[in-house]
Amino acid sequence: MTGKTVLIVDDEAPIREMIAVALEMADYDYLEAADAREAHALIVDKHPDLVLLDWMLPGTSGVELARRLKKEEATADIPIIMLTAKVEEDNKIQGLEVGADDYITKPFSPRELVARLKAVLRRATPPGVDSPIEVEGLTLDPIGHRVTTQDGALTMGPTEYRLLQFFMTHQERVYTRSQLLDQVWGGNVYVEERTVDVHIRRLRKALGDDYEHLIQTVRGTGYRFSTRAA
Repeated sequence: MTGKTVLIVDDEAPIREMIAVALEMADYDYLEAADAREAHALIVDKHPDLVLLDWMLPGTSGVELARRLKKEEATADIPIIMLTAKVEEDNKIQGLEVGADDYITKPFSPRELVARLKAVLRRATPPGVDSPIEVEGLTLDPIGHRVTTQDGALTMGPTEYRLLQFFMTHQERVYTRSQLLDQVWGGNVYVEERTVDVHIRRLRKALGDDYEHLIQTVRGTGYRFSTRAA
């Protein structure tokens, strides 16, 4: 499996089924939603790697959902490919203006869909998600699920690893405890904010004296990963 999950949002079950088969054959996991409300709940809860979003949906349109996703901080970075029978140039422009990363008109071939999907994921995937990322000799390898330094491998729990991976792929920015809970634990997991402090302490301990300074406390706000002096 690629390890990537794609959310298919289309109110027509046969189209969802056709796309699901194509994704399975290309080794992608997938989720399905028939309308914008169901899709938004899955996006917040499951954090898919990409959304295939039909333009015409019952109730809230795909364009409106795309606009909402790009405005919300927790979902703004999720790439979106619009699927639609609309072929007029202004519709394509409208879809791209609300933040869609690509646009495929129906009917389309499964091979074309998968090729476009792979291209968008390549553009959207930062170092540290599919490829190793290194900061001052601290290296995170997402494929091997290892964190190493010049002195060897570091030992840490799965939550500390996810925290470090998030920090290393989102450097120099302050995140509140609430934002970290959404991004690392998931939006539908009920965990107290002070739990974040516990795992930050464990992460710093795992990083040791040479690297604990990279996880900085920003008083009254939260935490950031930075190579600059606090």
